[in-house]
Amino acid sequence: MEKITPIKEWSVAIRFNHWLVVGSILILIATGFYIADPFTISEGETVNKMFMGDVRFWHILFGVSLSFLMLWRLYLAFFSRFHADCKDFLACTNLQNGLRQIRFYLFFSKEHPLRTHLYGPLQSLAYLGFFAMAFLMVLTGLILMGAGYDAGLTAFVYKLVKPFGNWMGGLATVRWIHHILMWGVILFLPVHVYMAFWHDVVMKEGTVSSMISGTVFRRSND
Repeated sequence: MEKITPIKEWSVAIRFNHWLVVGSILILIATGFYIADPFTISEGETVNKMFMGDVRFWHILFGVSLSFLMLWRLYLAFFSRFHADCKDFLACTNLQNGLRQIRFYLFFSKEHPLRTHLYGPLQSLAYLGFFAMAFLMVLTGLILMGAGYDAGLTAFVYKLVKPFGNWMGGLATVRWIHHILMWGVILFLPVHVYMAFWHDVVMKEGTVSSMISGTVFRRSND
């Protein structure tokens, strides 16, 4: 007889952080596209034509917000009272289980991957890649934001990150890297959503709703 057990898998802090990151990224993508390829507003007084300035303000605001959200998520990964999941991101080191997960996802095998960590091998690898892209996007964003400032906190931060900009080859290259990373995040999002729904349909554990309720439903045979 199949037994279904509800398990609290995600804390309130993790879920709150997750949705704030989602909202920030969506706004950053929308504003980033406009900054990369702006259109002209022809009507009205010139003094009121500050749309680019407003868009850049929101882009910077949510970019800084994303920076703090990533720091918060890093803190939760190591010091969360509910579940410090830093070791779960190393599930990708289990190559045998990773191959088993690939065969299962491709319907080559009905053998489920072993549940040795909170995340599966491919999931942990994808999340590590996402965090790497997020870190580089924040770094390149701080370099672009600080260029041209010679006073204040922004100028101080720019002095810290400027050597990385020089190492990358200058502002033009930094801007190109920032833009390419945005496309990497854009590609990550639909794959992440698709796999969440796919896992929900196949495993029937409430994976999608768990990021709202925090609860998944594990199935076992007694």
